[in-house]
Amino acid sequence: MPAIITDQFRILNAETFVQSFTGIGTTTNYYYTFLAHPNPSNTNIENYGSSTWSSDPPEPKDSFQQENLYFDSMLFLKRVYFNDVSKIIPRYNWQSGVTYDMYRNNYDINNSAPQTNSKTLYDSRYYVVNSEYKVYICINNGANPEYPEGQKSISEPNFVDVNPQQAGDGSDGYLWKYLYTISPSDIIKFSTENYIPVPRYWGDPITENIKNSAVSGKIETAIVKNRGSGYTISGGVFTGTVSNIPILGDGFGGFASVTISGGEIDTIQITNGGTGYTRAFINFGPGLEETPTITSGSGGQFEIIIPPKGGHGFDIYRELGSYRVMVYSKYESESDYIIGNNFSRVGIIKNPTLYGSEEQPINTSTATNLGALKLKPVGAGNTSDTFYPNNALITQSVGVGSTAVGYVASWDQNTGILKYYQPVGLTTLSAYGNRLFNFVGSASIINCSTVEGQSLIVDTSFSGNTIQIGGRIINLGQTFSSGISNPEIQKYFGEIIYVDNRAPITRSSSQKEEVKIVVEF
Repeated sequence: MPAIITDQFRILNAETFVQSFTGIGTTTNYYYTFLAHPNPSNTNIENYGSSTWSSDPPEPKDSFQQENLYFDSMLFLKRVYFNDVSKIIPRYNWQSGVTYDMYRNNYDINNSAPQTNSKTLYDSRYYVVNSEYKVYICINNGANPEYPEGQKSISEPNFVDVNPQQAGDGSDGYLWKYLYTISPSDIIKFSTENYIPVPRYWGDPITENIKNSAVSGKIETAIVKNRGSGYTISGGVFTGTVSNIPILGDGFGGFASVTISGGEIDTIQITNGGTGYTRAFINFGPGLEETPTITSGSGGQFEIIIPPKGGHGFDIYRELGSYRVMVYSKYESESDYIIGNNFSRVGIIKNPTLYGSEEQPINTSTATNLGALKLKPVGAGNTSDTFYPNNALITQSVGVGSTAVGYVASWDQNTGILKYYQPVGLTTLSAYGNRLFNFVGSASIINCSTVEGQSLIVDTSFSGNTIQIGGRIINLGQTFSSGISNPEIQKYFGEIIYVDNRAPITRSSSQKEEVKIVVEF
């Protein structure tokens, strides 16, 4: 049987997703974005990297196996709060000389939007954002028998009145309705070249005048489809206006006026939009009760445009089709974040748990998935004399015949803190017994074949989460015990709901990454 999932279901899912950031009922959810995969060209272990990743990042895969691998590549995370999430819509900047689609309630697979050939309203280009970030819906694009697909827009709309208005001198025939203005903070977080946000709360004190002015089933505009010919008004006049023509259909109270010029229909204007219309039409011609002053003529045709449920401006999310959500994160300088290395993967995880727990969620603004070691020289010397290269393989003897293996995520020569990651694929290295052991807090050497200077040992006398260098106290972002710190999250617990592979990006101390993730339902 033929069936569809409607766009309204998608809008509902987007709303549910946004609301889940505050929790539903007694449930509290914790969402985090994460940066991951510092060395995507590493092909020494299975299911990890690709030699062509930099030029051709692979498409993410969705399987339970891949989910575990995504955890392995995770570097650090940032909490996403409710104010970091917004429903969004495609961005269409108003431009002079462009013909826009207009709002119609009947675009579908058999009646596509003329400008974009879209099969749904939401895929058409029927609204704009102007140069001052005001958003308008196109009620009428100047369509008439000579320009059945609409005319070029010449004048930029720039008003905040609740009633639809023309822009400029109205010569382009466009009728616009103001909906809302994007706030400065939302411009920074959620506006891109391709998307703009919709208001978080429709009908709040900022937008209530637009919502409250909406009238369900109110007709705002009509189009002349055929001008007809031979029309005369009482007395044989070929030019004039016929007023108070009732709009028929399932609503009431609607009236229009039609202007005739040279025996042809020139324009139609809605003088009272009425209420309650879901279907509407006009009877126009001689001998009709609705137009008693018309004495002759035939062939005139009109299209009455039916507004959305509740009227224009009543439900901004339904009217503009907000079934996309943008998640925003800004990575600056936090002790949990490493610099100097790459990331080539961005993702979203829901409800990650604390290290050592399968149930207790993380409830911090940032978190790291990296282990860390506090190192010191074997004898005389300084940690600044040693350099462990990023992504170099490191090992530690942790027992008879047992070796811990990992990769350098970052090395700080001043503090002696080495952060590392251990993808499970390291178990494919037969030289280390095909097993993955944790690094331990014992005064043993951290070996590295590409180390510059002498290899260092774990400083088992160090505990705490700060270190003093000179007169400055440095927050390490992790708590150490006997020279070792575990990651802050428990691998493989929590739901990874979004993954994006990309070409490697190197983080620097002067760099801030703004992550804007678009989720489409």
